[in-house]
Amino acid sequence: MRGLVYHGPAQTSWDTVPDPAIEEDTDAIVRVDATTICGSDLHIQRGDLPEVKPGTVLGHEAAGEVVEVGRGVHNRRPGHQVIVSSVSACGHCPMCRASMYGQCQGGGGWVLGNMINGTQAEFVRVPFADSSTHRRPSSLPLGDAVLLAELLPTAYEVGVRNGHVSPGDTVVVVGAGPVGLAAVIIARLYSPRRIIAVDLSSSRLEAAARLGADAAELPGRLIADLSEGPGADVVIEAVGDPESFLLSTRVVRSGGHIANIGMPGSPVTLHLEALWRKNLTISTGQVDTFSTPWLLDLVTFGRISVSPLVTHVFGLDRVEDAYEVFSRGPDTGALKVMLRREAKAPSRQPYP
Repeated sequence: MRGLVYHGPAQTSWDTVPDPAIEEDTDAIVRVDATTICGSDLHIQRGDLPEVKPGTVLGHEAAGEVVEVGRGVHNRRPGHQVIVSSVSACGHCPMCRASMYGQCQGGGGWVLGNMINGTQAEFVRVPFADSSTHRRPSSLPLGDAVLLAELLPTAYEVGVRNGHVSPGDTVVVVGAGPVGLAAVIIARLYSPRRIIAVDLSSSRLEAAARLGADAAELPGRLIADLSEGPGADVVIEAVGDPESFLLSTRVVRSGGHIANIGMPGSPVTLHLEALWRKNLTISTGQVDTFSTPWLLDLVTFGRISVSPLVTHVFGLDRVEDAYEVFSRGPDTGALKVMLRREAKAPSRQPYP
């Protein structure tokens, strides 16, 4: 098969690689019908995650068809259409029993495209298939399905839920990229007084306004007013750089919440000398994807509309072009970039 292989910092290529095979009884092999690119994939590509070894196929979000299952898989069978969660869960360890699947101690967690070969390929081996995949309703478009693999659970669990968004709150979302905009969409369900999106890109601010933000601003006057006034009840930091985190600490009110979604690629300073008296709650987190079934229902039954988050679609074999477009999102207008297999399913030919 073919897949996007990481060869070291700034070195990836669309290569012929061995087909995945069942290694554990709880594995499934899934034909990838759609996958996406995540900001963490860019971090890997830049070399920010040294634990990712050269030779790894990238990607951790997908929707597709089960083609093979191990003897220990009971709830999936060949032909099932599934959403592949970005987080694999053994389902039995203390962390999994606490629904903290991202911290799985039984061989799961974020392994796809990180510790093992991932989803930016024609096929993928999915560990713990019963608990790490979700059935995709036939009515659910692939574009919506791939957003449920990671983006929507991250926005909800690490942003909205960790931030304790409540009715009447002023919510500031710092960063109007894909996950920040997903947080805007989901936060609206909780009846906040207003949602303010902050970004440096005019196109992304326009997208935020279309998707439900009450105000979409450069980090200027409105944010200055907040920092000098009562402040925001909840700040969802969705960028992952030192400046955006510093901005978050300045606009949050005393007793407020900062929910950090962004994945920093460089050290970030926490100025406790300025914050110690504000009684803040600052949360971080690896997504656990426990919310996927609930979010799947919200999308399936039309409670939230997420399809505008997918702005570009490429064939899977054009993944390198897709990375170029995604990496320049503020300039290209890209939010979530979806990669789809060819109309004819790739055959599983023996690796030469």
